[in-house]
Amino acid sequence: MGPLKKIINNCKQATFLIEKKLIGKLTLREKMVLGIHLIGCSWCRLYDIQSRKIGEMVRQLFHSSVSADARLDDNFKKELQERIEEKLNKN
Repeated sequence: MGPLKKIINNCKQATFLIEKKLIGKLTLREKMVLGIHLIGCSWCRLYDIQSRKIGEMVRQLFHSSVSADARLDDNFKKELQERIEEKLNKN
């Protein structure tokens, strides 16, 4: 399977990148991989739209019900990201 075909057919990677984009920045390569995939995959485009909407709703709910100084600890976020990446790499 050629590299372009792998990108086009890899919804698992695309959904990971969609979620990563919501919490941080993607590398240029990741942006390109995701962009190529989204051109050909209507399911992942829908997932991208839904994820952004859900994230927006959660942020609005969070900001309306919690004080502005409430934040997740940076170490907790880093550990959580590492655990997510570890699980994804096992599959």
